[in-house]
Amino acid sequence: MDPGPSRLDFTRLRPRPGDDLVAAGGDLRAATLLAAYRAGYFPMGLGRRGRPPLGWWSPDPRGVLVPERVHVSRSLRRALPRFEVRVDTAFDAVVAGCADPARSGAWITRQVAAAYGELHRLGWAHSVETWCEGALVGGLYGVSIGGLFAAESKFHRVTGASKAAVVALARLLLADGTAGRLVDVQWCTDHLATLGVEEVGRAEYRAALGAVLALPAPPAFARRPDGAPRGPGG
Repeated sequence: MDPGPSRLDFTRLRPRPGDDLVAAGGDLRAATLLAAYRAGYFPMGLGRRGRPPLGWWSPDPRGVLVPERVHVSRSLRRALPRFEVRVDTAFDAVVAGCADPARSGAWITRQVAAAYGELHRLGWAHSVETWCEGALVGGLYGVSIGGLFAAESKFHRVTGASKAAVVALARLLLADGTAGRLVDVQWCTDHLATLGVEEVGRAEYRAALGAVLALPAPPAFARRPDGAPRGPGG
């Protein structure tokens, strides 16, 4: 379902070179979030542990994963068979795992969790989960618009579980043979670089975004949790 127009016009923002933080304020309505991702921005609170005020970010350089270039090490390849991969069966639990206050750098507030829960119910936000012996042991969540998957956060309770979720996500984006889809991971870390995440300049990312958004959503993310088709523009 398309939530309609945003109250904020992200196309009018003009990021300054070297500044990852572009603007502050606004809201977490579904329409606002979708407009932000379509323009190359994402939200994160500026206060302690993600509390308000709300910031809108566009990193330069940007961390991206080209699904065709995901790197699976030998040790990870050996670990993958132990995990069962599920999609959208425990979205709220995945967000809760990512928001665990015991984690270093936790930034997901109750307001953020609620906002992405609403996006999930509308069919735009999705979880890729790793299970082991019937227990949720890791996963990631993010927003799927066209050929873009904007990954927000991931977590693990078993070694390799979050990496397995990233590999599973790449495979889901490639499942129907459509080329050109992209995973936005915001910032590239040493951990993500081992999976094939690369850095691109902000201008390059934003220039590629239009073509990526015009691609069809992968089959795994093309329907709402209730099984109904997603609205237009996705």
